[in-house]
Amino acid sequence: MKLLNKTLLSMAAVLISTYALAADKPGKSAISSAHYLATEAGFEVLDQGGNAFDAAVAVSAALAVVEPASSGIGGGAFWLLHRNEDQKNIMIDGREEAPSAAHRDMYLDAQGEVNRSLAMHGPLAAGIPGHVAGMVHIARNYGRLPLKVSLAPAIRLARTGFPADEKYIRLLKPVHKHMLRWPAGRAIFLHDDEIPALGAVIKQPDVARVLEQIVLTGTKDFYHGETARLLVKGVNEAGGNWSMEDLAAYKVVEREPVRFTYNDYELITASPPSSGGVAIAEILNILEPYKIAECPEAQRIHLVVEAMRRAYRDRSIYLGDPDFVDVPVAMLIDPQYAAGMRTSIRTDKATPSSALAGIADVAGGKHTTHFSIIDSQGNLVAATLTVNTLYGANFVAPGTGFLLNNQMDDFSAKPGIPNAYGLTGFEANAIAPGKRPLSSMSPTFVIGEDRVAVLGTPGGSRIITMVLLSILDFFAGNGPQSWVSLPRYHHQYLPDRIFAEPDAFSEEVQGQLRALGHEVQILNRQWGNMNAVMWDRRSGKLEAASDPRTPSGRATVK
Repeated sequence: MKLLNKTLLSMAAVLISTYALAADKPGKSAISSAHYLATEAGFEVLDQGGNAFDAAVAVSAALAVVEPASSGIGGGAFWLLHRNEDQKNIMIDGREEAPSAAHRDMYLDAQGEVNRSLAMHGPLAAGIPGHVAGMVHIARNYGRLPLKVSLAPAIRLARTGFPADEKYIRLLKPVHKHMLRWPAGRAIFLHDDEIPALGAVIKQPDVARVLEQIVLTGTKDFYHGETARLLVKGVNEAGGNWSMEDLAAYKVVEREPVRFTYNDYELITASPPSSGGVAIAEILNILEPYKIAECPEAQRIHLVVEAMRRAYRDRSIYLGDPDFVDVPVAMLIDPQYAAGMRTSIRTDKATPSSALAGIADVAGGKHTTHFSIIDSQGNLVAATLTVNTLYGANFVAPGTGFLLNNQMDDFSAKPGIPNAYGLTGFEANAIAPGKRPLSSMSPTFVIGEDRVAVLGTPGGSRIITMVLLSILDFFAGNGPQSWVSLPRYHHQYLPDRIFAEPDAFSEEVQGQLRALGHEVQILNRQWGNMNAVMWDRRSGKLEAASDPRTPSGRATVK
């Protein structure tokens, strides 16, 4: 961490400073989240005198209750904060950590192959959660209100329940058989062992109790007290490997965000152990000289894909937990490094991933959530929260009421072997006790003299490219509704193909891309759930938008 912080601080010193936001304030607030009840929770706290950071605690806790497929107090998060009064930008790292009993070969079978089920389902897949520690840290260091106020909406939702909507039911179907394996979770999230009917009320009284203990004790109960004991007992009796010392040792880390300029705007985004900010910076630096907005569509997509390919290659080799490995952030986001990457790009032909240096060692979202906030004082929050894949590890420790994450699958279980998202990794992201797995979460601010954007999305390995495409759309002059609605495409180095949503490319563009040498796979589904807000500083207008792919989301300005 010290090496990374020194690198980032020295890097920030040579960057231009953030455009001052203190001179003009929007006067209203905007929140966009993946669930209308979470957005309402945020405004409930703002209406009681809270700021964006109090609202962030309220939204984080509410999403943990009403979106258990995507986040929860058994998971982790990155919260990107901008405090207007002193222009402070900081990333709160509440990422999960490997328990002390973890080791690099823990998911390998007798033949040395990865047992993916162990890394995805059940307590052995879970890292030590950071969501609670992050919320308490934000409330105490950046908020105005006590936790009693900011957690009240989530406590109420957990106790009285919320109606199961189409999304809750749809996302439960793929993991139904896994949920049946463990009684505690089965009793909460299923009804008579079946997927609940539309509108069925989901109550979580144990979660309400845990949240009430957070109000009373901060992190003490969750990491040191009765909830900690229930977690360790439940995890270990079901085959996990946690200890009381693991929970007691967990600490939130404040990290300097990645900061760089593009088209005279400053971008502030997630730093390691997220790969998002570094990858976005590298891609935009590679693209900057091309004037891609003026390129024909197929040529523009080709150039964007070639930049994606190179950034994801670097992700697999260099990125990991900065407290354990020396991550060369300054090098990777340097425009001169991008210039070197650019020399290998041909405008008339795709580069096979196998031709890029570093691949020789390689052998042959999914569920997360995001919200964005701008308050009336100009404070900003972009937060991406996760339990990793759908409903996390599908496991609840008896008496706790909440699902645990399966974030251990985000480590590289074996060098060069893809994880659940098809992402490969090497030594930098190998499993080690106390280490935080590499993430793609990319909460981001784009700050200029005329406009300010706050955005992010879930989507596993595709988070980075979704945020990237929306940033490019921002620079094309469009607003949040356009960013969240864009047809999406993605390339992640391996597998070596372009993935695209059904309506992303015309037949003509597909043919042109294939003629350039790209393999194109049109999927039969959409992905992501972006939530974004924008402040037009010229007019003072706030805009908020929630991804139309998920009707349960809500974006509100008031």
